[in-house]
Amino acid sequence: MASLARRPPLLVPAVARHTATVIFIHGLGDTGHGWASAVDHWRRRQRLDEVKFILPHAPSIPITANWGMKMPGWYDIFAIDGSAEALRRNEDEAGILTSQAYFHDLIQKEIDSGIPADRIVIGGFSQGGAMSLFSGLTVKSKLAGIVALSSYLLLSLKFAELVPKPEFNKETPIFMAHGDADQVVNYKLGTMSRDLLKELGYNVKLETYPGMGHSACAEELDAIEDFLTERLPKQADKSEL
Repeated sequence: MASLARRPPLLVPAVARHTATVIFIHGLGDTGHGWASAVDHWRRRQRLDEVKFILPHAPSIPITANWGMKMPGWYDIFAIDGSAEALRRNEDEAGILTSQAYFHDLIQKEIDSGIPADRIVIGGFSQGGAMSLFSGLTVKSKLAGIVALSSYLLLSLKFAELVPKPEFNKETPIFMAHGDADQVVNYKLGTMSRDLLKELGYNVKLETYPGMGHSACAEELDAIEDFLTERLPKQADKSEL
């Protein structure tokens, strides 16, 4: 998988001076364009004018749960049956680690361009949320925050072994959100992931959206906007204190 053909991410430039970056990762079968309207939602109140948004596009790979047919994906999925255990069985570790390296590279490029690591948030939905959790907690830079929607902790049975020492993001705020009617990424898997992260000492909270399936809603998007605004305050605001 090392030679995967990748399209450049969709970039949404900062409206004002660029002082922060959000990398937001789509889910299985989608593209970065699928979350462009969410970016518009987050920016409508002009609280995130200094933020550049990076919306990566997954490469097209064979997905076992899709009868081996190719579709945009960050790693292979072997079964989707709605159970909490389905996504934890036979995880595609090689694919996960390949995507992890890609996201770590995106983060490093932002740092190299002059954006401090503590002004970078990584987030995503479903597969993208799972990759944001895994990549964000294993990167060797202290990030501003991590967002994981309708997702779960990858390689959870060996996750503690995969985190670099010292840990850079032990105290980094993690915003998880999940619908309790999710029939794709079971809500129980989301709560199990939250509980495991808490047991490992991470700064995580999970917002539950009653009746929501495997999707997003306006209330959830508003909560993410609040989280991003808190974690990436305008630099002008700081200089006035």
